Amino acid sequence: MTNHNKRLLWQIPFLILLIVGTVLIIRQQHNTPYQKCAGAIFGTTYHITYQYDDDLQPELEAKMKEVDNALSMFNKESIISRVNNNQPVALNPMFVEVYQQAQQISEDTDGAFDITVGPLVNAWGFGFKHEQMPDKHAVDSLMAIVGYQKVKCEKANGQWKIVKRDPRITLDCSAIAKGYGVDVVARLLEEKGITNYMVEIGGEVVTHGISEKRVPWKIGVTKPTDDPLQEGNELQTVLNLTDKAMATSGNYRNFYYKGKRKYAHTIDPKTGHPVQHNILSATVLTSHCMRADAYATAFMVMGFEGAKKVLERNPDLMAYIIYDDKGEAKVWYSPSLKDKIAK
Repeated sequence: MTNHNKRLLWQIPFLILLIVGTVLIIRQQHNTPYQKCAGAIFGTTYHITYQYDDDLQPELEAKMKEVDNALSMFNKESIISRVNNNQPVALNPMFVEVYQQAQQISEDTDGAFDITVGPLVNAWGFGFKHEQMPDKHAVDSLMAIVGYQKVKCEKANGQWKIVKRDPRITLDCSAIAKGYGVDVVARLLEEKGITNYMVEIGGEVVTHGISEKRVPWKIGVTKPTDDPLQEGNELQTVLNLTDKAMATSGNYRNFYYKGKRKYAHTIDPKTGHPVQHNILSATVLTSHCMRADAYATAFMVMGFEGAKKVLERNPDLMAYIIYDDKGEAKVWYSPSLKDKIAK
């Protein structure tokens, strides 16, 4: 028997083991059920689907509650609420991670994304308070306490703390916290060895692997219509989403009219006024949902041309933008997104 034939004989058992192991893994994957859970968090709803033998809802909710305790403006005892009230508080790793990512995106978007913009949002009537339409003096006064450069996160004696240029400055992570919550849940599922899952919180999504139907997850992009009550949910398109995070920001569901003028909820931190451009919604896809969440908001502030410049220098980002062209809704999307659009 030649040396070549001997080598083949030694390889056959390994090939058989490999084939048997692969068959067993595939069979196990087919037999493992998909769990589903839903509920309320962060002032919105969540839906999670994952392939696993056990129900993890209590553990998943506990993890989302950790995010709520760090970043929720609705939770008076949260870290961010205590920061805003200038109370002594130790910043935990979750808060620091989100703050640092927010500041990095603020730098990259030249301040279009800014977690200090909350007072202006409230003044224009889209936050927790609905005040009268602000005049120029009111806007100018608020601009003095808006600006991501006016706040820092510093470490002293082993503890992180927020340092404000003005104690009236407040932080609002609502345009990034939901995306972060999605990432945190996905991270927990990954730690459990779960490879097939979909996490959605308030419309922000991350997927991995395949759905229960053994195909890529299909996630819809809502068609923008003047629908403040959110009664219409017609889809503009459906994306085949695998191993990606997706977030959408839009003005078409959060606006009001005063006189004959429409005021959208997206405030430009540089001007202190609602944005006036033709983007109706911006959907961003990338590897992490908090990044997608923040950039989607930034694109709504920057407008079409500004968004495209950001996309050019951030190759990990893809976008699906719906814009108004003389009263007609039109679509632009990143070339790399073409193969993800469901036929």
